[in-house]
Amino acid sequence: MTAKLILEFAVLLGALLMGARAGGVGLGLWGAVGLLVLVVGFRVQHGAIPGEVLIIVLTVIVAASAMEVAGGVDFLVRLAERIIRKNPKQVTIVAPLVTYGFTFASGTGHIVYPLLPVIYEVAHEAGIRPERPMAIATIASQQAITASPVSAATAAMIGLLAAHHVGLVQILLICVPSTLLAVVIAALVQLRVGKELKDDPEYQRRLKAGEVEPPRQREGAAVTLPALKSGAKASAFIFFAGVAMVVLAGLFPALRTVPGQAVEPFEVAMPFAIAMIMLAVAAIILTVTHAPVAEVVRCKTCQSGITALVGILGLAWLGDTFIGANQDAIIGGLSNMAKAAPWTFAIGLFIASMLLYSQAATAKALMPLGLSLGIPAASLIGMFPAVNGYFFIPNYGTLIAAMQFDRSGTTRIGKYLLNHSFMLPGLITTVGGVGIGLLIAKLFFHQAN
Repeated sequence: MTAKLILEFAVLLGALLMGARAGGVGLGLWGAVGLLVLVVGFRVQHGAIPGEVLIIVLTVIVAASAMEVAGGVDFLVRLAERIIRKNPKQVTIVAPLVTYGFTFASGTGHIVYPLLPVIYEVAHEAGIRPERPMAIATIASQQAITASPVSAATAAMIGLLAAHHVGLVQILLICVPSTLLAVVIAALVQLRVGKELKDDPEYQRRLKAGEVEPPRQREGAAVTLPALKSGAKASAFIFFAGVAMVVLAGLFPALRTVPGQAVEPFEVAMPFAIAMIMLAVAAIILTVTHAPVAEVVRCKTCQSGITALVGILGLAWLGDTFIGANQDAIIGGLSNMAKAAPWTFAIGLFIASMLLYSQAATAKALMPLGLSLGIPAASLIGMFPAVNGYFFIPNYGTLIAAMQFDRSGTTRIGKYLLNHSFMLPGLITTVGGVGIGLLIAKLFFHQAN
């Protein structure tokens, strides 16, 4: 390891630390600062901009934002609430399955925010320790990112693996069962996590101090909610129809093959197929529902999406530049380990995701390295759930929100920081997802490389 490599790595870490401290778009902006230092200060050739990933993310954001403006997100939240409230005694199992399903369909884990207070209320009213469903539901919403056909992380994988004749079909066939089964296993473990509310000293203290109301039975009368927008249901159905079209386009390449007359027939690549479908979905939603077009760029989904775009651009570009500039040294140091035990590459993905705070940026930065090390593409897909490691340090938005919404105080950070409520379900889902994914890859996709 040369002094130049060490200094460049210090720049990388410094940019990540400053970005994490700034939060929001600061992650991507400080990534760009680190990139500038490497290019100007160390005369490093800059890496490639993750263009295809950014295109997919941008177009999915536009479609999801159009759905939100039309009221579709409110409709989905109420649907999820109805499912969760229908099974209060099984909330620890039902809640993570609901958050997984909605994130899978929408491509973003941010949809979990309005569901967290619902999960807390249902658990508390049923006398169930809220930590159990809230922690696993939050983790499940992130695991679904690596199985969703329209997430930014999956977009990164599609672009990276296209040259290896591996695409959305293989990603779904490996990651959907592996992550979903891992979430179910973690939910079953969560059933026995922590003390019951009657035996929890912190909850009892809050109860006596009046900081939290005692559990109550919901009265028979339904709670009156504001009326949904007239196009709410239609916008959700149109959006999910677009998601279904994306899946079908991945499953059947013939649907993406354009017959030619003056020119030869050609196949539309998946990143561009996704982009075209999602932009068309946004246009159809706005036309059918008459939602205000000007509000699309002002809604929460669009704002969160722009933050993600800046993060992916800055961090992935910085990571690609650093690895490209030091490829020989990095590959030389990791090749023997990867050949002896390829699964250890998943540890690197996990650690990188703790620093990058983005599944897509982690995949874009490190998956090319995995291919360079000779790890089969199917095995890399099996390791894909390892990019969900930013629960390890509990400072991500959804984790903080879960702790804030849990007024019982059971969902919390422990005395030693890392002994927090999300650690056990996070480790179980990540290790389980990777282990099951690698097994599926070995049994059914061993020839994909």
